[in-house]
Amino acid sequence: MDNYFEYFSEIEECFRRCRGTPTLLSPLDWALIESWKEAGIPLPAVLTGIERAFEKYARRPKPFRRINGLAYCSQAVLEAADALQAAQAGDSRRPPRQSKAPSAPFGIEQLRSYLRRNALALRAAAKQCETSGQALLASDLGEASSALERLAEETTEAPQDLQPLERQLSALEEKVLASVTRGCPADLLVDLRRQVDRGIAPYRSKMNAAQIESLDRQFVKRSLFEHYELPRLSLFYCPV
Repeated sequence: MDNYFEYFSEIEECFRRCRGTPTLLSPLDWALIESWKEAGIPLPAVLTGIERAFEKYARRPKPFRRINGLAYCSQAVLEAADALQAAQAGDSRRPPRQSKAPSAPFGIEQLRSYLRRNALALRAAAKQCETSGQALLASDLGEASSALERLAEETTEAPQDLQPLERQLSALEEKVLASVTRGCPADLLVDLRRQVDRGIAPYRSKMNAAQIESLDRQFVKRSLFEHYELPRLSLFYCPV
């Protein structure tokens, strides 16, 4: 499982290098990176797609503007991902090489510390919501915190296969998202979706409906979690 910091930092550095300026990524850019990660697009494919998008742009006659957002690279990233998948399918037909058994990606104390730290963060957010009169949301966040604490207690060894634990954490994160979406003011949701529309307007022709929907979802999710000071629960965000 790729680490959050490596995935994001490598993409950010690649975009800056290709653009030739120390530009900062926008919140919409970060949401797009998360949508690529959620879609399972490998880091090498993203980096290749960004580089190819800039190479293609450089061949245009007299480009007057710079590429200002990662959304410009979205189609090239998907094409690079398809090419990588096709290449890997070809490799899968070859006889497998003998290799050593892989070690567990995370240590047991590392996992338990991550789960407990997120449980404490959810508990703190629940208290804030209770203080501000959002009793239902506070209750939901408290239940999510308790679920993480139980997971930490039940995790007694470092698994090599992280998918079962990741599925539990992803399901719990989706429940938290549903709770904060239901509990947040309607005007905040409207404003967040307007920000997405404005941000992708110059690149809408390069993105299909599924990409736009995924980007909208990730941007709103990221913004709501930041608004309520909630941790992300996926192991993707567990520091190595």
